[in-house]
Amino acid sequence: MENLQRNLGARHIRFLAIGSAIGTGLFYGSASAIQLAGPAVILAYIMGGAAVYMVMRALGEMAVRNPVSASFGRYAADYLGPLAGFLTGWTYILEMIIVGLADVTAFGIYMAFWFPHVPQWIWVLAIVVLICALNLCNVRFFGELEFWLALAKILAIGAMIVGGAAIIFLGIGMKGDQASGFANLWSHGGFFPHGSAGLIASLAVVMFAYGGVEIIGITGGEAKDPEVVLPKAINAVPARILLFYVLTMVVLMAVFPWSAIDGKGSPFVQIFTGLGIKSAATVLNIVVISAAVSAINSDIFGACRMMYGMAKQGHAPRVFARTSRAGVPWVTVLVMAGALLGGVVLNYLIPDQIFVIIASIATFATVWVWLMILLSQFRMRTCLSAEEVRALKFKVPLWPVGPAVAIAFMLFVIGILGYEQDTRIALYVGAAWIALVSAGWFLFGKRNSVESFAEEAGTM
Repeated sequence: MENLQRNLGARHIRFLAIGSAIGTGLFYGSASAIQLAGPAVILAYIMGGAAVYMVMRALGEMAVRNPVSASFGRYAADYLGPLAGFLTGWTYILEMIIVGLADVTAFGIYMAFWFPHVPQWIWVLAIVVLICALNLCNVRFFGELEFWLALAKILAIGAMIVGGAAIIFLGIGMKGDQASGFANLWSHGGFFPHGSAGLIASLAVVMFAYGGVEIIGITGGEAKDPEVVLPKAINAVPARILLFYVLTMVVLMAVFPWSAIDGKGSPFVQIFTGLGIKSAATVLNIVVISAAVSAINSDIFGACRMMYGMAKQGHAPRVFARTSRAGVPWVTVLVMAGALLGGVVLNYLIPDQIFVIIASIATFATVWVWLMILLSQFRMRTCLSAEEVRALKFKVPLWPVGPAVAIAFMLFVIGILGYEQDTRIALYVGAAWIALVSAGWFLFGKRNSVESFAEEAGTM
């Protein structure tokens, strides 16, 4: 049986995280956040980005100290107990599956821009088959592919920001007599058109948008030089993502009044369609499609590596640890393909309601994983001696206040999911999931974990 290969460089890891976090949540889900909060959604992205940065630094502190596959699942097991590790690993897998469903659904919606009469589920089936085939390739090929896909959407976002700024400062009018300018940020009901309640409600959608950036921790087992590569990637990615999201939201709502964003497609495409630039809308649709492909690519990678790492710990079926000669955990890729095929069924049955439902469930899973990362780092730091703390090569900033505030923020977001009627189903599903996985631990995981530990000790 082959092992994972350390073929991912710094640029691969940086763009893998960007590819996972900048996708459907920005290009499609941002419309829902804007409708909830109006221009105040800008503050929601800033708040969410700051919390995510703290999560990334907490993960980085642990990953640089101990770079392993299925990293934060392993850290939760080491510092919070085996049950916590089991829950964290399987909840991350759920997160990637649900986010993947959201991404393949968005792909089908984007394709409707050109082919409105083709059933949405056909596009979902096609993209699942294609991306899973790509994930069976050598990890270096995968990393290169993801690098170029992520680079394409970063350049597109940059072009959109520059083009939007030109529209604003040159005073180009929108199709239908829509005026462009920064006044749009406060001229349509004010900066807080739905009050603080709207801002708070939008946090659930915003945190979904940032989901996936924690994939950096998954790459520890395949990074060429973890102590150098991981800190560079972690320091670069959150700031860039925050910059892209905040600047994009400012330009988006300055160019096009927030109240006119209908959520029926990507607001990016809607802007240029509203400007009467049909060719630009077509080009942007190509971009958002490539962004969805990039995000799906990252989703499958993250879930597969977590399943592989958990199989090594005895927390998942042993067959999940099987790899090809190229070092690819091929069994987990096939399992992920089967899970995403569920999206084909859902897109056939409920094409209109599916996105909001799966996005809210994905938010619960995402925030739960982030909470476990923060708690694991907090517990690790309290267990270290003063000498061991001084020896840490990539420390969390603002310790212990920063991590404590981030933990409180994550709990607050989970509370929002339960408070808002549209997202309450996510809390119910999340609670049922935690209960189900906990039962699985006591029935199967605990025994297998002990056996794997014994085998590992016997080979040392």
